Amino acid sequence: MEVGDKITFSFGKGEKEGIVYKIFPKTVYIKVDFSKHKGKIIKRPIAEVHPEEAARKKEAKKKKEEKKQRAAKEKEDRKREKAAKKSTA
Repeated sequence: MEVGDKITFSFGKGEKEGIVYKIFPKTVYIKVDFSKHKGKIIKRPIAEVHPEEAARKKEAKKKKEEKKQRAAKEKEDRKREKAAKKSTA
């Protein structure tokens, strides 16, 4: 999804079509033409408008967190080994 792309999103009981106006990390601004208000800008979360992209970001964040936890555990294990070596010596 990029600025200028045409997308459809749920609005009320149906769906509307609009053009992506701005993109931020978690939100999207969409320019929509309503019958009485042409060019209205609607703010929606990315997860609501484009669920696949939000899921991908969430998965990447989860992997990063797991990697961080693994590194912390390894560091703690090294500390224990070093302390055990020191106490036996």
